[in-house]
Amino acid sequence: MIINLRDAADLDRAVIGTKAANLALLAADGFAVPDGFVIPADERIGELARVTGTFAVRSSAVSEDLAEASYAGLYETYLNVPADELIDAVRRCRASAAAERVAAYGASSGVAVLVQRMVDAEAAGVAFTANPVTGARDEVVITAVRGLGEALVSGRVVGAEWIVRGGQASGHEVLTPEHAMAVAELALRVREQFGDEQDIEWAIEDGQLYLLQARPMTALPEPVAWQPPGPGLWVRNFRIGEWLPDPVTPLFAEWLLELLDQGFREGIRETTGSEAHFPYAIVNGWYYTRPIPSLKHLPNLTFMVNALIRTGRDPAGADRALLGDMYQRWHDELLPAYRAASGVDEIGRMAGRHLWYLAVVGGAAWKMEACLARFMRRHHLGDPAPLLRGLPHTDLSLAPHAVYSLDWYHPTATTQPAPPPRQNLVDERLAAERACLDRLKPGLRPRFTAMLRTAQRYAVIREEQAGLLTLGWPRLRAAILAIGRRLTDDDLLETPADVFFLTQEELSTGGPAGKRRRVWERQRRLVAPLSLGSPPPLIGRHLARTLGVARRTGSELYGQPASAGRATGPARIVLDPGDFAKVKPGDVLVARTTAPAWTPLFSRVVAVITDGGSAAAHASLIAREYGIPAVVATGDATVRLRDGQPVAVDGSQGVVQTGLASGTEVQA
Repeated sequence: MIINLRDAADLDRAVIGTKAANLALLAADGFAVPDGFVIPADERIGELARVTGTFAVRSSAVSEDLAEASYAGLYETYLNVPADELIDAVRRCRASAAAERVAAYGASSGVAVLVQRMVDAEAAGVAFTANPVTGARDEVVITAVRGLGEALVSGRVVGAEWIVRGGQASGHEVLTPEHAMAVAELALRVREQFGDEQDIEWAIEDGQLYLLQARPMTALPEPVAWQPPGPGLWVRNFRIGEWLPDPVTPLFAEWLLELLDQGFREGIRETTGSEAHFPYAIVNGWYYTRPIPSLKHLPNLTFMVNALIRTGRDPAGADRALLGDMYQRWHDELLPAYRAASGVDEIGRMAGRHLWYLAVVGGAAWKMEACLARFMRRHHLGDPAPLLRGLPHTDLSLAPHAVYSLDWYHPTATTQPAPPPRQNLVDERLAAERACLDRLKPGLRPRFTAMLRTAQRYAVIREEQAGLLTLGWPRLRAAILAIGRRLTDDDLLETPADVFFLTQEELSTGGPAGKRRRVWERQRRLVAPLSLGSPPPLIGRHLARTLGVARRTGSELYGQPASAGRATGPARIVLDPGDFAKVKPGDVLVARTTAPAWTPLFSRVVAVITDGGSAAAHASLIAREYGIPAVVATGDATVRLRDGQPVAVDGSQGVVQTGLASGTEVQA
């Protein structure tokens, strides 16, 4: 027997499945649910030959849409099915219950089928009665697309996000604030009906809002608040934070991070004579720091002028007055001392001192490049990007101390040779240099040449220093894992790697490593904001421009332009080294942030997108060296984009577009 949906509210879920049962209850209570009927799992379907119209055909298994598991996407769904194809669509929907993925997931092999009138949607989407990322119960999170919601659910488009909180709707595109409020009210009514947080699908047709599906939210995290740990602006996208794509492990936060900070302050003291400190804090497991230091007294004036001002106005002059000597001191004194360091404390502090020299000397590269870009714009010389690619003495081989993250929990890389040099980039650079010199007046050529050569030299220095920052990491990991093996042999830990989830005090006794690892795994699923708090008003705009302010619209993500050019291809979400193997030639790499051990991926992909980073970050500089576009500091591209989704990356404008046809195209 085929059962009208509005007559099914009192029927057993074992007969009509959970999805149909939920919608039947809601329809009986006055919710606007499209008309339809249910075909139980073992029912004959000959009666369907008499129906007319266009339909949506969905599964309604007993094991679907439960609080403990949604089983979303296991069974086939068919939309816009004409009446003469309805029987075939129902059969195929039933047949999908026998698919291998259904058995692997442990789902029911029998499935009822829900058939409803097809809603000709002007807009559609999903809504969560709690924030699925932060767990906030006072927010309704809505994602909307124009037309059918299938494009959103399948991942072909990102959708426009609206958040309704405290009676206010904030968002852009697709919906009006009034529509967003109506969707939120619908979702909250469903929550009240069932008594738990809900994930609904909805659609708007001729101004009427319809409820298409309702199920409990699964794996909802406990509420997380992102409060600044102190006054002022706090960022996770700065210096050490650029090297941390994940929340930090307890032993790193308590021990190595403190050593790095001590060494960093030692480097400041020995080069500037000041006692400066960049405060940092851990918020929900994620590293944040203040980009403005706390000063006991000001650094000497020579350092301030040359490192902070002259670098971006007269690169060659800053090199002569300060930076050249600092580089030589790093190369001749600090680097050999770092190589010879032994013991966790000494290695950690030496790495911190190295980080200070990288921040000042290597970090000058992007200021010099900005100066070069301004000069070229003023004299109509075009884009400086080709002038900074294919540089000599750039070593892109992967050293055994290269890391995926600065947190010592993550293994270091295996040695790999450098990819073949891209001769076309060298040729383009030399041709671009000649073209610029030909177009300049003779009196401007010496200034341009000095500026260019200095910027090129410091681009190479930046990668040299960045590549050597983690020189001591293999020794650090070996020392900590030796402790882990001892604790494992004494049955105080399950695996040696659990040692990274202990505190220093617990290194002799063991501790609740398993519990902390589970907390860390939950924190990895959070989308950590790029910034917390507010910057000082006088320099807030400069900080926002320097560190990146992410924003998005319905079909676009915005970040910082980091490497010029445009490319399209499938997004490949890479969260850790375990995902490296799935990156194929022609993909667009999407990561939280990257470190030197990620370099081999750059030879395969056509573009790079990162949640964090800046113009001076690893992803930016390596992308430029490979001649591929990059957009950094998008905030949450790894969450907003879906694996395999076609995207277009505009590295000149800092824009990522979605909703594209498949295919790959690269334009320098």
